[in-house]
Amino acid sequence: MKIQTKSKKVNRAWLNDHVNDPYVKLAQKENYRARAAYKLKEIDETLGLIKPGHLVVDLGSAPGAWSQYVRRRLSPGGAAAGTLNGTILALDLLPMEPVEGVAFIQGDFREPEVLAKLEHAMAGRKADVVVSDMAPNLSGIDSADTARIAHLVELAIEFAQHHLKPEGALVAKVFHGGAYSPLVKAFKETFRTVKPLKPKASRDKSSETFLIGVGLKTPR
Repeated sequence: MKIQTKSKKVNRAWLNDHVNDPYVKLAQKENYRARAAYKLKEIDETLGLIKPGHLVVDLGSAPGAWSQYVRRRLSPGGAAAGTLNGTILALDLLPMEPVEGVAFIQGDFREPEVLAKLEHAMAGRKADVVVSDMAPNLSGIDSADTARIAHLVELAIEFAQHHLKPEGALVAKVFHGGAYSPLVKAFKETFRTVKPLKPKASRDKSSETFLIGVGLKTPR
């Protein structure tokens, strides 16, 4: 019973923080599906990654806040609907409500047939930007969760190596912990410029941060 009571307290505290979160309120006001939109917004505004005309691939896209942000970046005047100057391809294991102008593929990124669908949708083009908010279902066992998280980031890096333009960029969510240093190393081996960034919209208590790699290194 003590565990259940503690759980209720934790849930109540989380709910209170969530309801009073300025980014939650801003997302509601600006019609974003999640506060996560402001994480990508800060990264993009800091580094100038996403531009009209780009092909952007959104990995781990549900519920769609990052796709919404990209959609507005590729629209004249930042419109949430109407004309779109660019291409957005989104993929997630979970279903996602449609975002106008975004082509969505539901499936597991780790499965070859799902990756083949994404490659087909790219129609021979290379991506200008790949954004990955992928995260596994956590088991609570640190070593297992660390390995799962690292694997998804490694898959995003591998995807970028094969499907990104030479001057393109990869944005990937990572977590501080045992896998962090090896992932930074993998980014530095793949990209000419690597920047870690923890956006203001990323909660202080969270160990998440984002690695941004720009400009693929030429394979030796």
